[in-house]
Amino acid sequence: MIHTLSDRLVQLLTEIGLTGALALTVERLILISLVAVVAFLANWVARQLIVRVIHSFFRRTKVTWDDRIADRGVLLRLSRIAPALVIYGTAGIIAPEVPLVGETIRRLSALWIITAAGMTVSAAIDVFHDLYQEQEYSRRRPIKALIQLGKIFVFAVVAIIGITTLLDQSPLVILSGLGAMSAVLLLIFRDAILGFVSGIQLSANNMIQIGDWIEMPKYDADGDVIDITLQTIKVQNWDKTITTIPIYALTSDSFRNWRGMTESGGRRIKRAINIDMRSVRFVTDEMRTRYCRFSRIRPYIDQRQAEIDEYNREHNIDPTDLVSGRRMTNLGVFRAYVQAYLAGHPLVRQDMTMLVRHLAPGPEGIPIEVYFFSADQRWAYYEGIQADVFDHLLAVIPEFDLRVYQQPSGTELQNIAEALHTPGNPISGNPIPGNPTPQTRDETQENVKRDKT
Repeated sequence: MIHTLSDRLVQLLTEIGLTGALALTVERLILISLVAVVAFLANWVARQLIVRVIHSFFRRTKVTWDDRIADRGVLLRLSRIAPALVIYGTAGIIAPEVPLVGETIRRLSALWIITAAGMTVSAAIDVFHDLYQEQEYSRRRPIKALIQLGKIFVFAVVAIIGITTLLDQSPLVILSGLGAMSAVLLLIFRDAILGFVSGIQLSANNMIQIGDWIEMPKYDADGDVIDITLQTIKVQNWDKTITTIPIYALTSDSFRNWRGMTESGGRRIKRAINIDMRSVRFVTDEMRTRYCRFSRIRPYIDQRQAEIDEYNREHNIDPTDLVSGRRMTNLGVFRAYVQAYLAGHPLVRQDMTMLVRHLAPGPEGIPIEVYFFSADQRWAYYEGIQADVFDHLLAVIPEFDLRVYQQPSGTELQNIAEALHTPGNPISGNPIPGNPTPQTRDETQENVKRDKT
């Protein structure tokens, strides 16, 4: 058919006055233009059929997987094969007297078809990933690294088949050459191989997920995981900067994952208040009477005092003996108050660890550590709960005849210095008005001796 059309074109061109090489050249240009128009029409028809018929049908169905196929353009990428098939079938008319030209066009057309097929498979893999991410367990088991590895494999196969098609060689020739270059390939794809192995370990052990809050000081990372790829993990820090970490670093180095805190339903608060040790004393009757005004610890004080009285009575200890018997201290009462206050707080998890304990005394007093879990894990609310609790505790400490240790500030030191240099202060060395200084007394005695002489 092609040869018949070519002969008729040559005959028609000869009739209108074109002869020889000019007629052949015009005939070839007309045929090439005709092939291009047919290829364009084939592509247009295929796209219109896919968009107007197949995609419209997909939109009307109740399932979602076909919508993903339309969104990712899987069939549209497949439609690019149509013009390549037209060019492949008509390659012989370009230069029939030179078979090499037609063969080259066929090989290029085959490469086009292979590439379009590879892109179609890649889009289909994206569709599978989209459907997987719609599942609830996808956050616990991200497979983006495996998806990327699958795409690399697809394009590697496309590259091998494409090269062998262009060179008209068997794929085994390329594969045997790759075997000899394995050391070079391992060096080039080192990060990809390490990332693939690390990604499998992270996924199998459920070590990290999208949305996890992780800390990795070595890489200045402190924030939420927003992306996991074959080679890297992206962390959005709290200052909104992005830190990129090699994925194999998560298996070779240590990092902290706060997911356990999120899943537990509570967030730990651990802070100490330094108490001035000189303010710790035994509770007197007057102090006990004042403390009983606090409803939170009234039952504790009554029960504790009863136990103390019974113990001292059984051991014949004089109540006035403050050393031998058992006594309550204002610091112990304060600790009991903190425990009762936390037990009644609506934003403190009562089913998690809660304690008030002494830490080792030091130059800055005796630390009383408060350890509990807030019921709200959100950062702003968590900080608000923590601030409210310690605002209250700092305000009630004087009610228990205790003092918070605080190093003197610059203003306090300045006031002390000014007080030491105040006239009339015997430590300052400044003269008291009306009293002679030592130097003045010596001069007076010398004057008296001179007058007597």
